[in-house]
Amino acid sequence: QVHLVESGGGRVEPGGSLTLSCAPSRPLATSEQLAWYRQGPGKERDIVASITHDGIKGYVGAVKGRFAISRDIATNTVYLQMNDLTSEDTGIYFCNAFMGSQFTWGQGLQVTVSS
Repeated sequence: QVHLVESGGGRVEPGGSLTLSCAPSRPLATSEQLAWYRQGPGKERDIVASITHDGIKGYVGAVKGRFAISRDIATNTVYLQMNDLTSEDTGIYFCNAFMGSQFTWGQGLQVTVSS
């Protein structure tokens, strides 16, 4: 079973930046991917960004141009760089791995955008 170690998050003022990281317990294999989801207050959990084993990236429209997902193969870590944050970005961010034909969730990171 894959384990995910998340780090990052916190509080930032509007317009600020934060970086989240997620390290799975083994490297991605072919057809596997990692993604970031977020759940805002009173909202459902929705996907924000994803990256495949081949490095193909995807973003939800609301974060395009502001968020960037990347992968450091050497450290087996996926990052979510979040820029120009707004209050709408507030929520719990979860790393999700589709690995070994199973979905695995991280514990979640609180991101609060507030002045």
